[in-house]
Amino acid sequence: MRTKPLTRGAAGARWSAAARTAAVGACAALLATACLDGGGGGTASGRTEIRWFVGMGAGSDAPTIPAQEQIVEEFNASQDEIELVLEIVDADQAPDILSTQIATGDAPDIVGPMGIRGRSTFPGAWLDLTPHIEENDYDLTDFDPALVDFYQIEEEGQIGLPFAVFPSFMYVNLDLFDEAGLPYPPQEYGAPYVDADGAERPWDIETMTDLAMRLTVDAEGNDATDPAFDPDNIVQFGFGNVFADIRAQSTLFGAGSLVDDAGDAQIPQHWADAQQWYYDGMWEDHFMPNGPYGDSDMMGAGSWFESGNLAMGYTHLWYATCCMAGFEGNWDTAAVPSRDGRTTAKLHADTFSITEDTEHPDEAFDVLTYLIGDAAETLTQTYGGMPARISLQDGYFDRIGEGNFSGQDINWDVAVQGMEYVDSPSHEGGMPNFLESEAVLAEYATRFAQEEGLDIPSELEALQGDLQAVFETE
Repeated sequence: MRTKPLTRGAAGARWSAAARTAAVGACAALLATACLDGGGGGTASGRTEIRWFVGMGAGSDAPTIPAQEQIVEEFNASQDEIELVLEIVDADQAPDILSTQIATGDAPDIVGPMGIRGRSTFPGAWLDLTPHIEENDYDLTDFDPALVDFYQIEEEGQIGLPFAVFPSFMYVNLDLFDEAGLPYPPQEYGAPYVDADGAERPWDIETMTDLAMRLTVDAEGNDATDPAFDPDNIVQFGFGNVFADIRAQSTLFGAGSLVDDAGDAQIPQHWADAQQWYYDGMWEDHFMPNGPYGDSDMMGAGSWFESGNLAMGYTHLWYATCCMAGFEGNWDTAAVPSRDGRTTAKLHADTFSITEDTEHPDEAFDVLTYLIGDAAETLTQTYGGMPARISLQDGYFDRIGEGNFSGQDINWDVAVQGMEYVDSPSHEGGMPNFLESEAVLAEYATRFAQEEGLDIPSELEALQGDLQAVFETE
């Protein structure tokens, strides 16, 4: 079996500079043999070789590798027609490596687990599974029909089937709420926030902002509502959208897209409002970490909620399994707040896709259905995702609780409820010239997080122009 293990955390996880350097070095050293090794034909045993490319999502971090290797061994032992070959590459290098493989006619047969962003990086690169589903009379009844439709892409077809879902919700540091004498946020969508006096308020952005300011504290114990508050010596923040770019941030104010119906760049008004709110929250109201604070050791060098110094963090289910090892204290979940009467709880969802250029689509489909079928329980536990298969969902939260949060009574129902409010279109959807467009967004994000005194409307106008220029070069 050919594998190339490189150290990388799950989606959004922190990793050390030493591990990063080692991973990049290892990839360079093994590029010829592991990253770009040819295949896709027959093997010495007469079997058809099917290459499984891992790196466009979870699966390239060291703890997950043995389970994936075991899956390959079990599949190869179960039949004598296909030789499944595992190719694991560093997540930061994976888009470039996969792009090179596709461009040189050396594309793998199957890629995954892969989220929405990963698929969007390569529009048109994925095989439409519809005829294979029909020819094999493949049973879809164990999936929510809405999740099957989630992978039906206009002009591309059924480019995947449900495998794992990562709903989003609020992570609440109960100890910080208790210390401030504040009741916890609601754990049911549509329920109000009930303050210490018993008064009810809508659980919306305005209410959350008020709480976040009272939960942001400086070194002298003053909160952000106090005139004596010192923004240069903050030791605890009230809110943060953890590991989120502009599109993920803005979706808190509602789903949207930076691409209009004509394919041109746009900044939806509610996203412009979101960006102003975030910027003011960092630089004027100080209830969420700006760039310097967010990168500091006090805030976990980016893993803000794990640091214990964030009262409310908003992110996905994968954060609980990948990034909470350093958290000390008590935490629970809460509903995502609404904005203008609308609630949006963004969704991450992983699948496996077959490349359009595969020479063996039938065999690749056999492997794909094995990965999302017989191997699904093991793989979802390995990656930390909630199984998309309804039959595998019972006991899922008990299992991750036992391994990570024993002794704490986490209300996971909030995560499940949030799937009724998923973002459509997805915040990770396609953009013309995708990687170059993301580079433009990254440049904007750096200024946004690091520079005080920006005029956000002007910045967004410039961003739209820069995106349009990139869109037109496709």
